[in-house]
Amino acid sequence: MSRSVLQPSQQKLAEKLTILNDRGIGMLTRLYNIKKACGDPKAKPSYLIDKNLESAVKFIVRKFPAVETRNNNQQLAQLQKEKSEILKNLALYYFTFVDVMEFKTVNFDLTKNYLDLIITYTTLMILLSRIEERKAIIGLYNYAHEMTHGASDREYPRLGQMIVDYENPLKKMMEEFVPHSKVYALISLQMVYPRRNLSADQWRNAQLLSLISAPSTMLNPAQSDTMPCEYLSLDAMEKWIIFGFILCHGILNSDATALNLWKLALQSSSCLSLFRDEVFHIHKAAEDLFVNIRGYNKRINDIRECKEAAVSHAGSMHRERRKFLRSALKELATVLSDQPGLLGPKALFVFMALSFARDEIIWLLRHADNMPKKSADDFIDKHIAELIFYMEELRAHVRKYGPVMQRYYVQYLSGFDAVVLNELVQNLSVCPEDESIIMSSFVNTMTSLSVKQGKAYTSVSKASLSLADHRELGKMMNTIIFHTKMVDSLVEMLVETSDLSIFCFYSRAFEKMFQQCLELPSQSRYSIAFPLLCTHFMSCTHELCPEERHHIGDRSLSLCNMFLDEMAKQARNLITDICTEQCTLSDQLLPKHCAKTISQAVNKKSKKQTGKKGEPEREKPGVESMRKNRLVVTNLDKLHTALSELCFSINYVPNMVVWEHTFTPREYLTSHLEIRFTKSIVGMTMYNQATQEIAKPSELLTSVRAYMTVLQSIENYVQIDITRVFNNVLLQQTQHLDSHGEPTITSLYTNWYLETLLRQVSNGHIAYFPAMKAFVNLPTENELTFNAEEYSDISEMRALSELLGPYGMKFLSESLMWHISSQVAELKKLVVENVDVLTQMRTSFDKPDQMAALFKRLSSVDSVLKRMTIIGVILSFRSLAQEALRDVLSYHIPFLVSSIEDFKDHIPRETDMKVAMNVYELSSAAGLPCEIDPALVVALSSQKSEEEYKIACLLMVFVAVSLPTLASNVMSQYSPAIEGHCNNIHCLAKAINQIAAALFTIHKGSIEDRLKEFLALASSSLLKIGQETDKTTTRNRESVYLLLDMIVQESPFLTMDLLESCFPYVLLRNAYHAVYKQSVTSSA
Repeated sequence: MSRSVLQPSQQKLAEKLTILNDRGIGMLTRLYNIKKACGDPKAKPSYLIDKNLESAVKFIVRKFPAVETRNNNQQLAQLQKEKSEILKNLALYYFTFVDVMEFKTVNFDLTKNYLDLIITYTTLMILLSRIEERKAIIGLYNYAHEMTHGASDREYPRLGQMIVDYENPLKKMMEEFVPHSKVYALISLQMVYPRRNLSADQWRNAQLLSLISAPSTMLNPAQSDTMPCEYLSLDAMEKWIIFGFILCHGILNSDATALNLWKLALQSSSCLSLFRDEVFHIHKAAEDLFVNIRGYNKRINDIRECKEAAVSHAGSMHRERRKFLRSALKELATVLSDQPGLLGPKALFVFMALSFARDEIIWLLRHADNMPKKSADDFIDKHIAELIFYMEELRAHVRKYGPVMQRYYVQYLSGFDAVVLNELVQNLSVCPEDESIIMSSFVNTMTSLSVKQGKAYTSVSKASLSLADHRELGKMMNTIIFHTKMVDSLVEMLVETSDLSIFCFYSRAFEKMFQQCLELPSQSRYSIAFPLLCTHFMSCTHELCPEERHHIGDRSLSLCNMFLDEMAKQARNLITDICTEQCTLSDQLLPKHCAKTISQAVNKKSKKQTGKKGEPEREKPGVESMRKNRLVVTNLDKLHTALSELCFSINYVPNMVVWEHTFTPREYLTSHLEIRFTKSIVGMTMYNQATQEIAKPSELLTSVRAYMTVLQSIENYVQIDITRVFNNVLLQQTQHLDSHGEPTITSLYTNWYLETLLRQVSNGHIAYFPAMKAFVNLPTENELTFNAEEYSDISEMRALSELLGPYGMKFLSESLMWHISSQVAELKKLVVENVDVLTQMRTSFDKPDQMAALFKRLSSVDSVLKRMTIIGVILSFRSLAQEALRDVLSYHIPFLVSSIEDFKDHIPRETDMKVAMNVYELSSAAGLPCEIDPALVVALSSQKSEEEYKIACLLMVFVAVSLPTLASNVMSQYSPAIEGHCNNIHCLAKAINQIAAALFTIHKGSIEDRLKEFLALASSSLLKIGQETDKTTTRNRESVYLLLDMIVQESPFLTMDLLESCFPYVLLRNAYHAVYKQSVTSSA
């Protein structure tokens, strides 16, 4: 046969090898999933664990591969019922085994000298032998097939024989490979493998992967005679050598080069990765195989020596390699980030670095669980995250600047490679026609496919142009293949050299590495590497096993979510600790802490000796900022350092795509900060339901501001919108419940003021002092646990308004109004009880005797006054809150508040009441006082009953005629110092005016007329007590007279002229004189 004619089997050899290798990986994927399914009780086929079928399965396995179906009906009878289900459910498993058998047949004949395919084939057979249920599955399926179709499956005899033959797969394959003892492909690794398997010191001395070691050559293209071998996986080479020499072991006795390669590989690892997390223990397997071969005692001793060397030295050697690679990759990534144009000439360095690092990481991963405990330290690398991070950084550079690399190599191929290749082809002494056409095609097109085809074409034994005779041409073609990959296959190159999807199958180790990374502050900046690795996972799926895509995809999503969540939690905890420290420092500046300092200063001035001798002087706030030594590191310094490191990681990528899902690391931090800020604000109120204790609003505001200052500083570390966090959290705190249904500071403070402070006012323990605009504790037998003034003065109410905002203050107002509404409802009941008497009194105010008689018939007079006083107290508290809100809003939004105020002040008198109420509602929300309180109108309008207007009129009558009874109360004495009465009856003025305005707005009556009527009744009743002679009933007559003046002063509807017509002003003047004189006497 002519040398120029190729055998059909030699045509398109490269394509065949590629397809077979891909199919082999698919088979491995399917076998791996079968093995894992059979090892998991939840996923295992039910027929293999069904107790009813247990004896039948055992019988089939015992007789495998032959099963006498006709003579064993009793044992196999149970399977008859299940045969159709068995056929249906085990078909996928059965035909996977059939596919493995078919692959074995094709592979052995065609690819015995091609290392990758041999390793895939070997791995397939080993993995097949590790599926313990293989006989049961195949036997069950065949039995069901025979029962259904009357005959065994046609593939069953061959498949059954293969399963039996390959019980010990390596032993069987050693027999098969006896004719193929000339392992030239393996011997060719003698120049590549030892060069790749150097120590870290040798790498360091050679300045491997360094771009800056020789600055003058920085722009020169990185070249090698064997370009693809430079980034070839060390793991793959070790598999070729170990399995290759196990299968063709005869050469170990005759070739020293082969023996040296074999021993070097045995010393480097204790186990090899078969597929994913399936490992192969080299030394034990090799020893077990060789122990039965005569004359192999020397090889067995070699194996034992190599095992000792691997256990003793491999761990430390690989640890030092990882240490070197961390610094080398860091330097490479730093230089390339600054000068991305170097990715063109130095692309080979990038892929070498990725491949070297990937090999070391995978080595550590598979050995960590498969090494003796005594040398465990070498297999725990707390800095592995740093190495993975720099790998990810290099991958990101390649993806980002891929177009730069492609343009560089397109120009390189056309401007240099094509020229050199053309010269080499022209200088060939012999170049047959076929080869000449192909070579010309290379020069013209430089496509990757053509180059690969040509290289495979010229490599086969029958080709006229042998690459072995033209080494320069071979080197050039290798270089061109690499350059075309840089143009067409950058993504595939990244997968080939840096894919770490194996972590998907080492979940426990993966999570442990992540936890170690977070625990070590110096490594936390690299923690983003772990979620980024989850983007690799889908590259390990295969089209021949589509059913695992969802499983692996879900795992990648759950791991990525867990990692990002943990990172955000860690950052949140650090931020919380910093906030706690800052709140403590901020607390030191509160006014309450300066009392001791002032006291010391006063005593020092007066030269008084206070305190015990030797008492340490209290440190002043700010002393922590005075540094005498830079080396002294405070806890706050450590927290800030740890936070900046972790935030670097969170901020490293804006988002990442995992299985078509986009993850945004910063959003994790934002959501955690929102949740923690919410809990912290509520926690800082220090509300204790049992003791009814709560933080003062001003102190809470100080703490919240300190917290917010820290949170704002986070924007220096991470690109997040902290204002959005503030808006979300603080706006929720202005509502009754937050988005999780938890109580907010609005609900806590509202409850406290209503149930604690105002309840104690009702009980007589606290009084409202108008002069101080605050509620103050009264001296009583049972001292209160809190000082009312510290919670209700103007500064505290402003702080409350700052915290709760207009929405929160509106909720507070609505809650106050609900209490007023319930009091008014009770008052109306009392009016109904006395309706007849009150009706008569309304028209008899000018008949003193009749009024006196009717008054005696009234019941619950004290209750009416007490309830009205309570209403007045609540309204007084609300006016304090409204005034504070107005002050706060005037500071924050002065133009808006002044516009609202102007709008309110210029409502025309003839305006429709509905329109006016809308304006009042707007004004009230801004804290402005209104003639008619819209919140009170809304609260009272819900009460519906017959003759509602009449009851409202009679209620005013009831209050008016009841006022004289207050004069007999000891506590009704007016105090000029507080501008009020100790029993809070001065609050009646506000209650009477606002209740009347609200009720007669609801019932469309004349507020002014009704208040005039009230004034007439009240003045008539009060004038009567001026004629009383009983000192007990008139004890505080003058103090009660002043109520009329207060009512008129408080009312926008009444005037002093009107009062003068009802009640002589001289009486008021004398009353003021009397109470002031009495006050001076009491003080003296």
